[in-house]
Order: sequence, then C-alpha cells, then structure tokens
Amino acid sequence: MPKSRIRKKADFTPPPTKQTSINLSSGRSWVAPLMLTMFLIGLAWIVVFYVTTGELPIGSLGNWNIVVGFGFIAAGFVVSTQWK
Repeated sequence: MPKSRIRKKADFTPPPTKQTSINLSSGRSWVAPLMLTMFLIGLAWIVVFYVTTGELPIGSLGNWNIVVGFGFIAAGFVVSTQWK
C-alpha cells in the first residue's frame, strides 16, 4: 500500500498592521501633583501639631487639628480617584 503524502502546513504570518499612535496623555496632569500635595499638607499638619504639643498650626482648634490633617489626607484620596 502506498504511503500518503504528509501535508506541511504553511507557517503563520500575521497580517500587516497599521501603525497607530497611542495618546498616553489624558490631560489630567494636575492630579498627581495635587494628590501628593494634599497628602503632604495633611501629614505636615499632623506632625506640626504633635511636635508643638498642640500650640500650632491653629491652637484654638485643639485636638481638631488632627481631624483637619486627616481631612487633607482624605481629600488627597478623593483627588486620586481622578487619576487615569
């Protein structure tokens, strides 16, 4: 009985692709600097409050200075949701 021919499959060559440029800039270059600034202001506010034993940044607020510092940090997290 004769042997059948073995068919060799053609090697796959991907179709030619068009060169497309990808725009990585989303126009929100303000988000990261503002977010980091809010984090740092909040951190600095809390550190200054503890280092000065409650006399600074605003002495009349008392322990509410901690809430203000965490408020800045929370605002930084809110701003971070706009980052793409």
